[in-house]
Amino acid sequence: MFFAMSNISVIIPLYNKAHEIERTLRSVACQSVQPREIIVVDDGSTDGSAEVVERMALPQVRLVRQRNAGVSAARNTAMSQAVGEWVALLDGDDCWEADYLANVERMIEAYPAAGAIGTAFWVDDGKRRVAGNTPEKEGVVEFFAESMSCYVLIPSATVVRRDIALSLGGFPEGMRMAEDQYLWTKIARTAQVAFSPKRLVVYSRAAENRSASIYQPEQTTHSLEELYDEKADYMSNEYIARVALGKALIESARGGTAVAQRALEFFSYNKMSGKLARKVRVLNALPARMRPAALSVYNWLAWVIARKGL
Repeated sequence: MFFAMSNISVIIPLYNKAHEIERTLRSVACQSVQPREIIVVDDGSTDGSAEVVERMALPQVRLVRQRNAGVSAARNTAMSQAVGEWVALLDGDDCWEADYLANVERMIEAYPAAGAIGTAFWVDDGKRRVAGNTPEKEGVVEFFAESMSCYVLIPSATVVRRDIALSLGGFPEGMRMAEDQYLWTKIARTAQVAFSPKRLVVYSRAAENRSASIYQPEQTTHSLEELYDEKADYMSNEYIARVALGKALIESARGGTAVAQRALEFFSYNKMSGKLARKVRVLNALPARMRPAALSVYNWLAWVIARKGL
């Protein structure tokens, strides 16, 4: 079978996903348009994830090993070594339908001024697939305005211009949550963002090791606060506030009372995320031992409602 080849490098950060990485890599190997290369950065896995990649022996895969430094450092390592003009982000527990890269390549040609391109996706909880809440039309989007109510860019359904991402400093190393939104903000303030409603990505909520479900204290010099810019587009500052308050919910649930309170105070300028701020205040007011269960129940109910299409 003949596969066309693109100018896209696929980068995959890998940490303890031995049970999912083979499926992920197979989904890339079966693309109707092949990437220039696939760079897998094993970020100090302890479960044999890297050995799974080695056993697969896919010719287009380059495995890079590094000490555990977090997902941002792994992605930055891959981007710095990539040769493609564009990099397609893919997490080690998600996968693509066969025409994902073909659709991405079409979008790159159609929107040459874009610095990032996102696509629609499915959410798989292990029992069923639910359509992610994304824009409905193709084209250049008002990223910050759209992102206040739906998902425009998520890592496994996003490709970025490598030179732009690197010139902006890449992903913020050491940041454990919202590291992707941090970079999206910088890119969207610099270049256009385009979106495709073709749903060719499967985001897994059922994987054993979703980074979003694993709380670790942040060890970084970066913060969402540094993105606030009174001279920037008003909506971009509203977006940053929403991201930061969402992050504060998780910080509070894990006992980070002071961190969550700081977010409430710093981002109090927001006019569009009052409901989210109230959730943080309510959670912060609960005894620390009760917060994880309270947030877990809330998230479970939100997911049940989403699955029912409400």
